[in-house]
Amino acid sequence: MQTALTIVNLVVGLLLVLVILMQEKGSGLGEAIGGVGGAGGFQTTKRGAELVLSKLTVALFIAFLAVSLVLNFL
Repeated sequence: MQTALTIVNLVVGLLLVLVILMQEKGSGLGEAIGGVGGAGGFQTTKRGAELVLSKLTVALFIAFLAVSLVLNFL
């Protein structure tokens, strides 16, 4: 059981890293604070692939956290 959960945790962690790296550069906290480029200070909504990647990131994070907590208490 513990080995299977460890493998699941590893796969979810790798997928999480991959999804984070796929997200568009320059659309994060740096631009919100006043970074160069992007929308020129206008707030935009997420659409299409950006929205899917954002929701997938949250879902993978929750799965990673849940599996990690289960592994911790086994």
